Amino acid sequence: MPTPRYLGGQAVVEGVMMRGERHWAAAVRTPDGGIEVVVHDAPHWTDRWAHIPVVRGVVSLAESLALGFRALTWSADRQLPEEERLSSRAMGWTIGGALAFFTALFIVVPTFINAGVANVFGVSGVAYDVVEGVIRLAIFLGYLAAISAVPDIKRVFQYHGAEHKAIAAYERDAELTPDSAQRFTTEHVRCGTNFLLTVMVVTIVVYAFVGRPDLFWLVTSRILLLPVVAGLAYEVIRAAAAHMDRPWVRTLMAPGLGLQRLTTRQPSLDQLEVAIASLRAALTPEQLAEVDARTSAPRSAVGAF
Repeated sequence: MPTPRYLGGQAVVEGVMMRGERHWAAAVRTPDGGIEVVVHDAPHWTDRWAHIPVVRGVVSLAESLALGFRALTWSADRQLPEEERLSSRAMGWTIGGALAFFTALFIVVPTFINAGVANVFGVSGVAYDVVEGVIRLAIFLGYLAAISAVPDIKRVFQYHGAEHKAIAAYERDAELTPDSAQRFTTEHVRCGTNFLLTVMVVTIVVYAFVGRPDLFWLVTSRILLLPVVAGLAYEVIRAAAAHMDRPWVRTLMAPGLGLQRLTTRQPSLDQLEVAIASLRAALTPEQLAEVDARTSAPRSAVGAF
């Protein structure tokens, strides 16, 4: 049986987006209870950079963000009457504002707080960067805990879990049905939550090389080095995903996998149906034929990743 190509995806408003080898697709549950699916050709920005470490991670992240925003915009529009939908310009401003907010919250604010802590307690050297990393991580965890209590976000997290379970069923050669996919864990090593936690750790190492210039240049360096941090984090996740059969790798990835308990929830069978519709739409004809030929039970539902 051919080895399935790894898929990526994300939860969107009342649905899931999946990125395949040739296409990306999004599926949502519409207000009338049906499932609407859209399919587009997948971009291949990373092809020319695929053999250049770090750079390929930055390009891949940019590609993923672009696809994610398109899918999120489309999914949000499906829940509204046509006359109430946001224009492309309005959505662009919304997304730009969100990026600015996250940059300020997770990059700029921890830098300011740490500068104050260091001045009061005389923290310097490596300890300075470690304390800033701890502050950044605390804000990140607090943010996740806060938004996880919002009802609408809980539904997004359920679709996030549905995305993981559907991909697990696909990659583990199981039947691609809601009942089959439900047996799998909601954890996934290639999850964006795991990536973000890895970013938080990598910032400590990368920012340590900057030292402690004046506050303006300190904040500027944090922002300018974000692509380097993202690229290195990508390489860590990429390497880990290829060696999850090794106990020490699973141990290193355990915090990121555990953190997904905050960003995923157990989905319903209806939500899994949506995730599977998106996944199937993203497959090539050859991959779809292989999936439809499956009849065996999943190899393992526990610790699938």
